Amino acid sequence: MSYGVRIWGPDGALQLDENSFTIRVALSIQVTFTPGKSNQDFAVPGVGPSNGTAIVVPIGAYPDSQMQFETEMLEGVARVYNYTRTFAASTSSSGTMRLIVMRWS
Repeated sequence: MSYGVRIWGPDGALQLDENSFTIRVALSIQVTFTPGKSNQDFAVPGVGPSNGTAIVVPIGAYPDSQMQFETEMLEGVARVYNYTRTFAASTSSSGTMRLIVMRWS
């Protein structure tokens, strides 16, 4: 890799360099859906399916009937669905969850 950062420990030994695997949070935001099937897009420049992952985490308590939102990583965009997009008969979910997009290299 022709770019990156180097970090040395207190003993002078190299701890992290441009060839190290790292993960950083590129976006952390709350996502709220109202009833009805829909999706929302969030811009995440420089992050795509080849170098990033999007997850959603419930915040606080939620009822047993609440479903997890679904994510999809596109080039520069994290898309969140409030239904299972590969199952035509799925019901939608409402409420708020936290979207976390991580860029790895």
